[in-house]
Parts: sequence; structure tokens; C-alpha cells
Amino acid sequence: MKKDKQGCDGKTCLLCRLSLKEWAPAVEAHRKNFTLNKGESLFKEGDKVTGIYFIYEGRMKVHKHWGTEKELIVRFAQKGDIVGHRGVGGTDHLYPVSATALEPVKVCFIEMDFFQSSLKVNHDLLYELMLFYAQELQASEKHMRNLAHMSVKGRVANALLLLQQKFGFNREGFIDIALSKQDLASYIGATYETTFRVLNELIEERMVAVSGKNITILHETKLLHLTQSI
Repeated sequence: MKKDKQGCDGKTCLLCRLSLKEWAPAVEAHRKNFTLNKGESLFKEGDKVTGIYFIYEGRMKVHKHWGTEKELIVRFAQKGDIVGHRGVGGTDHLYPVSATALEPVKVCFIEMDFFQSSLKVNHDLLYELMLFYAQELQASEKHMRNLAHMSVKGRVANALLLLQQKFGFNREGFIDIALSKQDLASYIGATYETTFRVLNELIEERMVAVSGKNITILHETKLLHLTQSI
């Protein structure tokens, strides 16, 4: 991770958008900007919590150990999203997840003490963060329910629909995130082999099309039907 001399625009992240104008100079003085290469870790599960990160450019995966050698992707994050927030308020002051760049990424870093001071001063920021935590809790609960009760085919369909909703489509008509089959498997809590087989079934049934790491949805209604099997 390297320092980014260019910095951010002061408008993209949650902290900049929802802080009082009078608080902007303080944010400017305390923020630090960094760049990461594809595959580089921002922080790892078990690292000491140092602060909060806001993504200014690029996309990341947030993941944790699942079993002895497996990983479970908890969520994907992109420009404007916050990462590192799962370490806020913890008694052990350790990050319970890891964050890894899926492509070149720029982040804005805020130390924990200043971030907590910002929450006390900026009520709109505090309220928005509360809503964000509530939404993420609901999403995590649904994710765990799906892992326990939904078929692998349903989980693949659900994952693709969620990725479409978050990232949209690019100019070529693919979901606007290049995702390896291993990352897709880690996101749905299945083995690579099973995910590969199920994805091929969806291709044969003309529900999706795949080109390398790019996936597009051909029949959204049929995919949605697969997610309703619980």
C-alpha cells in the first residue's frame, strides 16, 4: 500500500458528504490517502484496528476464514463504500474480516479516534451510519440463511442478481465487475468444482452467458425463480 499524493475529491465518501461544512477542514487535516494494487490486502482478519477506510476508486472484497482453508466473501465494496467498520466497538480491537483489492484501488483512511469524534459532532453522519449497519445486518442474516437452506443453484442465481443490483452492467452488457469463479464460489459458500458445474448448467439453460471473468444475465425472471426455492 502506497501513499496517494493526489488524494480524493472530498465529496465521494460518507464522511465528506455528511459532515458539517465547518468540519471539512478537520477532515482534510486528518485523512490519509493510499493506493493498492490488484490482490493487495488493505487489512487482514486479526489485524489491530487502526481506523476506517472509504473507497475512492476501485472495488474490493471483504472476506473471512471459513473452516481451515476456505474463505467466505462477506460482501463486495466499491467507490463511496466504507470498509473496516466491522472493527468499530469491538472489545478485542481486531478486524474480524479481511479486505482485498479486486483491481487497482484508492482509499481514504481516517483514524478511529477522529472518526468517533466525527460521529459525535455530525448527527447526519451518525444517522446514516446507523442505517448502514442495520442494512448490512439484514443482508448478513439473509446471506447466512441462504447458505443454510438454499440450493447451490439458487445461491449462484441470487449472487448474480445481487451483483447486478450493486454494480449494474458495463457497455458490453456484462455485470460491471470481473469476478473469478473462485471468488464466486467463496461468495456463495460452495466449492469451486460445484460452482463451475452449476454455472455451466445456467449457461446451457440460457439463463446467463460467460466470457472469461465476465458474466451477464439473460433471463432474470428464471434466476429469480431459483432464489425462491426456500
